[in-house]
Amino acid sequence: MPFMLLLALLLMIQTPMARAEPCPDWAPRQIDAEIAKLRITLARWDDHYHRQGMALVPDELYDQSRQRLEHWQQCFGLAPGPSPLASASGPVPHPVPHTGIDKLADRQAVQRWLAGKADVWVQPKVDGVAVSLIYRQGRLVQLVSRGDGVQGHDWSRHIPRLGAITRQLPQAIDLQLQGELYLRLGAHVQAQAGSANARGTVAGLLARKQLDNQQGNRIGLFVWDWPQGPEPQAERLAQLAQLGFADTQHYSVAINTLGQAAHWREHWYRSALPFATDGVVLRQGHRPPAERWQAKAPYWIAAWKYPYAQALAEVRAVHFRVGRTGRVTPVLQLLPVTLDDRRITQVSLGSLARWHSLDIRPGDQVAVSLAGLTIPRLEQVVHRAVERHPVTATDPGQHHAHSCWQARTGCEEQFIARLSWLSSKQGLALPRTGPGTWRRLVSAGQVTTLTDWLQLDTQRLTQVAGISEATAAQLRGAFDDARTRPFAQWLRGLGAPMPAGLPLTGGWAALAARTPGEWQTAPGIGEKRAQKLASFFASEHVQAIAEQLADAGVDGFQNNKQ
Repeated sequence: MPFMLLLALLLMIQTPMARAEPCPDWAPRQIDAEIAKLRITLARWDDHYHRQGMALVPDELYDQSRQRLEHWQQCFGLAPGPSPLASASGPVPHPVPHTGIDKLADRQAVQRWLAGKADVWVQPKVDGVAVSLIYRQGRLVQLVSRGDGVQGHDWSRHIPRLGAITRQLPQAIDLQLQGELYLRLGAHVQAQAGSANARGTVAGLLARKQLDNQQGNRIGLFVWDWPQGPEPQAERLAQLAQLGFADTQHYSVAINTLGQAAHWREHWYRSALPFATDGVVLRQGHRPPAERWQAKAPYWIAAWKYPYAQALAEVRAVHFRVGRTGRVTPVLQLLPVTLDDRRITQVSLGSLARWHSLDIRPGDQVAVSLAGLTIPRLEQVVHRAVERHPVTATDPGQHHAHSCWQARTGCEEQFIARLSWLSSKQGLALPRTGPGTWRRLVSAGQVTTLTDWLQLDTQRLTQVAGISEATAAQLRGAFDDARTRPFAQWLRGLGAPMPAGLPLTGGWAALAARTPGEWQTAPGIGEKRAQKLASFFASEHVQAIAEQLADAGVDGFQNNKQ
């Protein structure tokens, strides 16, 4: 077995992300190019955020891009690149280093983390900017940005404008705290509003040379640790509340089980809070002395983040779906991703014009979200592949409202779309007749026109691969029922462009004889629709279908034979 393939297989066993996503099948030259490009993009994002306070992408897309880089590096045995905090370090040392925080991927990971631990507390993971706060004789005298966890930048110039945080303690004591400066949002429900770019907004404000009072009052503080405070967590929380930091106690809950952690995570996700959050933090009440803290993730604290609102997905292919009216819709086939417990494998771009403007190719990485919690939606192109694979789009000129009434080469998609519409709830409402069934029947040569299926018996249906005797009997029953459907229902299923509820008199022959002017006299029909209706009834393909339905004894079409 080649060495690189063996290494990739071993890493797929060892790393959680690789278990869900395979290693790319790239040549050595492409490996170097793709990883170098992603490193450059991440370095640019890091630099803008840490030096200028500008978030160029949503936090969750940044996190997933960083994870993807780490995954690729592991796949191909490459050493990690520069630290994401390389441009964040500043000249001012923290009194106590800021630890990192491990992220727990799912309930199983949380269960493993909780195993054997006692005195565990859960807090909202406030989505803001981490700082050290230094009080002298009860007065806030210094703010230091997290930086690289050991050294940061001095933001003390903003203290006079931060009217919403405690600047004077009720006791004249020296104090060192760690916390999160956040954007005050009032009754913010994370599940509905998302992060609202809260972190980026705060970072941008703090990167300014000066704030005015209004800007400063938009910033709140959540203290999440008192490194040198009392040993028991409950006592730390009580004393912090007495010093003016009541939110820390209010939003800290002692837990014992995974179920309790999950409850509070869901509760804070859907409750009105004064800040944006991106998950919960689990921490042990007892931890090592502050002198032993390091700028890396410790064993006594972890984060369980909320589900992503946007997922980073790799484009595997670009397909062009042809609808029953001939409209061509580009569809991106994706390496599967999960959003809100939904597995997403494809997303529609809506129009050829949008695909042309975005120029999406296989290998590109895109952000997808859920519209209305159910429909995948493309948000943006996040990373473009170095190698631009050619994609040939379906020519929209080959398809129109009166093309592909029969199965023939180049017409498969539109013809099956016509059948699917005919049998759908918008048409005849026939059970067990979705696109998959029609595709089987068409591929088997049993259906070549829009009405062939009316003549299929159970024996012929069972000869089609994938159709059992039971299914064949059900389909035969549905096909028999189709003959009894009302005339108006058949017209809708065939795609007649008429408004719902339009009175129909005289059957097919009378409707087919109407001129555009006569159609326009009917309620709800304007000039354009009148022309479409006249064209529909005049189509030789539609007239042939009407003849076949008359022979089949379908109501409303028989007088076509008179």
